[in-house]
Amino acid sequence: MNQWLAALLALIRKEFQSIWRDPKTRVVIVVPPLVQLLVFSFAATLDLNHARLALYNADNGLWSQLLAERLAHASFVQQIDAVHNVHELQARIDNRLDLAGITFPMDASRIHAHGQPVNIQVLIDGRRANSGGILLGYLDRLFTDETASINAGASFQPDLVRLRFRYNPNLNYRWFIVPGIGGILVTFITMLITALSIAREREMGTFDQLLVSPCTPAQIILSKMLPALLIGTLLGLLMVAAGVFVFRLPFSGSLPALLFSLMLYNLSVIGIGLMISALCQTQQQAMLGTFSFVVPSVLMSGFATPTENMPAFLQWLSHGIPLRYYLIVLQGSFLKNLPWSILWTLEIPLMLIAVTTLSLATWWVRRRLQ
Repeated sequence: MNQWLAALLALIRKEFQSIWRDPKTRVVIVVPPLVQLLVFSFAATLDLNHARLALYNADNGLWSQLLAERLAHASFVQQIDAVHNVHELQARIDNRLDLAGITFPMDASRIHAHGQPVNIQVLIDGRRANSGGILLGYLDRLFTDETASINAGASFQPDLVRLRFRYNPNLNYRWFIVPGIGGILVTFITMLITALSIAREREMGTFDQLLVSPCTPAQIILSKMLPALLIGTLLGLLMVAAGVFVFRLPFSGSLPALLFSLMLYNLSVIGIGLMISALCQTQQQAMLGTFSFVVPSVLMSGFATPTENMPAFLQWLSHGIPLRYYLIVLQGSFLKNLPWSILWTLEIPLMLIAVTTLSLATWWVRRRLQ
């Protein structure tokens, strides 16, 4: 038993040395995840701060002028382009000069003074659907709040809907996107390290030496798994620390529970990476195989779009993607203190996926080693 452990430790030491001695591998493991976390977290913004709007005020009454003035000073508006007719407004949107056009109808101030609702037309450029949807929400909130402010002291007071957002009261997009990006980067790096392990041995010509060594297949497989598990776990904790200390995200969950989920998730990813590595003959093929798995996993994990909006077949397929469950645990650990009753419903699928992928990977790698 001592000889078996000594041989395993020697293989693990060799694996760490082969990873750390290669300058390219060192750079891939350490630098890109941190840079991508910083760049993506700032670049993939869901905020709208520089919207250009076209405004056609056919009324020019006191109420419409006050509303137009407050619209011009809104935080999300960069510039208001006053137009003189509807055709000019539509032309500016057609030429992508303005994101949206707003029309105050004739006699809007008189209609409002009589306590009747005013129909304000908002025309949004559908070619920029994401920005247009965000802008529509901003405008709806502004018109509701500013109408109530202008009406302060008047006999007519419109009914207002009071909204509160739980877990992210200010709708800070970084609170949502930073944990997700951290989980995706851990997926990519952990799987890439594992996928390159056997492919690198083949490409460098040391795989044949490994086959004729006295090491057992179990020792070889464990020597490929454990370094990737350690590196992936440390990288995941580094991403969590960056979210807390760099982006100032609240961490309200349990760190031991998150660590346990992270290790389960890494084991499931390592199993997939080992199967890719066993199939590939070169490191380039292993990298392509990693990309071929990671990109669909991200799309079907619910990070970008809800899984409920996908076709039934893709919804069924997404249940086998470990990133789907890990993202829920990760985001819940930051924004919501997930109880163990919910955590177990997410960790049990991770356990099943980890057992399945590792069993298949072990069987596949054993076939390649024999």
